[in-house]
Amino acid sequence: MSTYTVPFVINGEERHVEKTFDVTSPATGKVLHKCGIATEADVATAVEAAAAAGQQWRDFPTSKRRDILLKAAEIMTSRRAELAQYMIDEVGALQPWADFNLNLATDFFKDVAGRVSAVEGTVPPCAEGITSMIVKEPYGVVLAMAPWNAPYILGVRSVLFPIAAGCTVIFKGSETSPRTHHAIVSILTEAGLPKGVLNFIVTDPTNAPLVTKSLIAHPDVKKINFTGSTPVGKIIGRLAGENLKPAVLELGGKAPAIVWEDADLDLAAGQSVAGSFFFSGQICMSTERIIVHKKISGAFQEKLLAKVKEAFPSSGDAPILINANSVDKNKKLVKDAVSKGASVLNGDVDATETSKTRMRPIIVGKVTPDMDLYKTESFGPSVSLIEVESEEEALRIANDTEYGLTSAVFTEDLRVGLRFARGIESGAVHINNMTIHDEMTLPHGGAKASGYGRFNSHYGVEEWVRTKTITWRN
Repeated sequence: MSTYTVPFVINGEERHVEKTFDVTSPATGKVLHKCGIATEADVATAVEAAAAAGQQWRDFPTSKRRDILLKAAEIMTSRRAELAQYMIDEVGALQPWADFNLNLATDFFKDVAGRVSAVEGTVPPCAEGITSMIVKEPYGVVLAMAPWNAPYILGVRSVLFPIAAGCTVIFKGSETSPRTHHAIVSILTEAGLPKGVLNFIVTDPTNAPLVTKSLIAHPDVKKINFTGSTPVGKIIGRLAGENLKPAVLELGGKAPAIVWEDADLDLAAGQSVAGSFFFSGQICMSTERIIVHKKISGAFQEKLLAKVKEAFPSSGDAPILINANSVDKNKKLVKDAVSKGASVLNGDVDATETSKTRMRPIIVGKVTPDMDLYKTESFGPSVSLIEVESEEEALRIANDTEYGLTSAVFTEDLRVGLRFARGIESGAVHINNMTIHDEMTLPHGGAKASGYGRFNSHYGVEEWVRTKTITWRN
């Protein structure tokens, strides 16, 4: 029996290439399937197809664009079991995380379908004898890159907003979840998206730098859309800058959750556990630092530990991470903190699990700025607990990071919550809710090293059009 190979999609046709790499399961370590390795020649072919489709798609009636996106939502729903299994196999997700991805991705299709015709220009007043208008036009060919950790949400988001705005797209899928990302393209193709509007390629880590550089430098690629880690985002931003091309970057995070002295501790504990350990902490919005008022620290810790044991009983398998390197990174961060005076409140950093890709949640107390865990994004199931005594101290620690994607505050006094919200340097602050929060009606994006630009809502559509001023003498 031959092994399935994930194909590229260029100009509406599936394309298989000679060189491939293996895609393995993080749960079992076994090969799931293969995927093609894109080269610079594939880049040129894909961009050529996207550029050729550009004028037709730009002029495509918005009502027909809307209908394609609504049809895509229907298809995603009808193929739900198949799509969920791709994600479970490739990234080690449990069913609830796959369900959450599919629910939100389906809603994205529906929401953005209703925004397609909402892009409007203006007719502003001008000098005497001159009439003017400002029109909005799609950028053209967009390079979209999405990660593996929320492959349907982030994959759909990366291509949906540019397409809705009238752009054509080169979707560079993740080498970790290529079949999941390919499924998004197949859905839109089945929904009737014209050939060349959405093109899909993948490459392996060895060839990724050259392929990405070639994509960004290509003269027909007009804007870049990247979601991923901050170190890679810095490279993407530099390459975009060198080629004078705008970019939307949603990068890493080190999200703080402030638990104040008047907080509902049951709520705060439950939301902190969910925010810290949902999908093994492998979400850019995951809670990485819990900043708790000293007066209620002891009571909060008791509830926090109880919630962890409830969510992760000792009798079950440890949560799966994407690879053994992620486990090793988190263990190294925890051990460094302990060697410098921190204490492990929950978990065993030396525990032996059923595979090297598994790790149970670890909560670390007495974390200080000299520890690597204090500032390094763990992107895994480890979280710091830090005690404070004043609002000023809480804000200083919350902002003492290069990141600024999202945050949370737990308090029963809205005035206190809003003071914190105004002071925290992040793209979002959630009062009495966990740091993981993504809705299609709210703009999503970061500050500082968490990136720039916005996804979702009408902000997400507007990112992919630019203004053109037209004047004429009366």
